[in-house]
Amino acid sequence: MNGYGSGSYGLGERRTLSEQAGTYALLPLRIFLGVTFVYAGLDKLTDSAFLSATGTGSIGEMMRGVRDSSAIPALVDLALKSPEGFGYAIAIGELLVGLGTLVGLWARLAALGGALISLSLWLTVSWQATPYYYGNDLPYLMAWLPLVLAGATVFSADAFLASRRRRSM
Repeated sequence: MNGYGSGSYGLGERRTLSEQAGTYALLPLRIFLGVTFVYAGLDKLTDSAFLSATGTGSIGEMMRGVRDSSAIPALVDLALKSPEGFGYAIAIGELLVGLGTLVGLWARLAALGGALISLSLWLTVSWQATPYYYGNDLPYLMAWLPLVLAGATVFSADAFLASRRRRSM
């Protein structure tokens, strides 16, 4: 199978278009989320204003601005103990999640990390969005869940390593 997939089709076996589409169904989602999280992480890491405790566009100002409207103010208070550290943690987390998702290495773990980042941002930064679907973090959370469940079955390091393990048995 192309892309180190998990299918058990032998050489010469024909697959329907529906079977082929099912094999690659999560690939566009994986690419979108991976690229988006790599970009978000790099954007934060290269923005000195964001990685500051105070000032316009800083993580500290953003956290102070959402503290009273968040679902879990204690989580915001925790971030405010070290806004710069929290900013770096989010940025590096997004970068690692994005790279893991794109490469498909430990894809379920990367997707779980993406889901947790999205959940924490939904409960803090975008919680006050009314109606709820105006906030962007909840759709990201929902988008990560299929990848948490399925992993990266094609064009991924995980599938390649699984294929090597099967061949060596």
